[in-house]
Amino acid sequence: MVQVSVQGRFVNQAQWVALAKATDRSGFDCLYVPDHLGSSFTPFAALAAAAVVTDTVRLGTCVLNAGLREPLSLAAELASLDALSSGRAVFGVGAGHTPAEWTMLGLEFPRAGERVDRLVELVSAVRQLLTGEPVTTRGTHFQLAEATLSEPRQVQDSIPLLVGGNGRRVLAFAVACADIVGITGLGRTLPDGHSHAVEWSTSALDCTFGLVESEAQRLGRHPAIEALVQHVEITDDPERVAGGIAQFVPGASTEDVLAAPFMWIGTPDEIAAQVRTWEKRWGINRYVIRDDAIEAVGPILQLLRQSS
Repeated sequence: MVQVSVQGRFVNQAQWVALAKATDRSGFDCLYVPDHLGSSFTPFAALAAAAVVTDTVRLGTCVLNAGLREPLSLAAELASLDALSSGRAVFGVGAGHTPAEWTMLGLEFPRAGERVDRLVELVSAVRQLLTGEPVTTRGTHFQLAEATLSEPRQVQDSIPLLVGGNGRRVLAFAVACADIVGITGLGRTLPDGHSHAVEWSTSALDCTFGLVESEAQRLGRHPAIEALVQHVEITDDPERVAGGIAQFVPGASTEDVLAAPFMWIGTPDEIAAQVRTWEKRWGINRYVIRDDAIEAVGPILQLLRQSS
């Protein structure tokens, strides 16, 4: 069955508790929070609060900025969340893409290759630390000397790893080590430092998902494939809605918006049919929606469950 998760925003305590409970009782797989220093709430505090008022929904980050995290403190945060949630933590991480998150700290925004290098080193160190064994590393970005996470201890044998991004090297790394490969469909960063051009043509998506499939086959791995849905709209006139959206999405045509798994536009039946088509064509078996789309996605989720 296709899994659907929710990426939530923190507005106030009452809203956050209500959102956490709604995702739990509605059968969503995971409640995710983003990680944007200076413009969003801190992920682990919010997820710990959600753990107290939920029972089954998984709790994760979508995704942490590896460029601003250190291995030992991050491993402790993840193990604490897993313990507080009785084994429901998900470790979602990416290379980071927002320059201001570095420049606000007086740091130079690293080149893409450097950000990916740090991501690779961070994931390796954190996963070793979570085993509880002493870790010594002499990498480019991190140096650990007999670092040991003795407390807290994670509940799961292995906290699921989500690696998110869209570049070829990040996706290849995700296929090689992650449980979930998160694909954003986002391209180059625009001058505002946060928005992106998109790569949503059918040929571009065939290339992106084809890379994931070929790497998975080469390595004999079968990670889940997750797409981040940027917009959900229930309508009887999807062409009109898509045409309006395309005007504000650099790099996308109306046809691209209608065909991309990152946009859910149409009637519930039409969207559910598209989700099944994308699963067959590209292997997408997980989606992340924004919290403001929960009500709209409810009927779609029911249709997907009926067809599973």
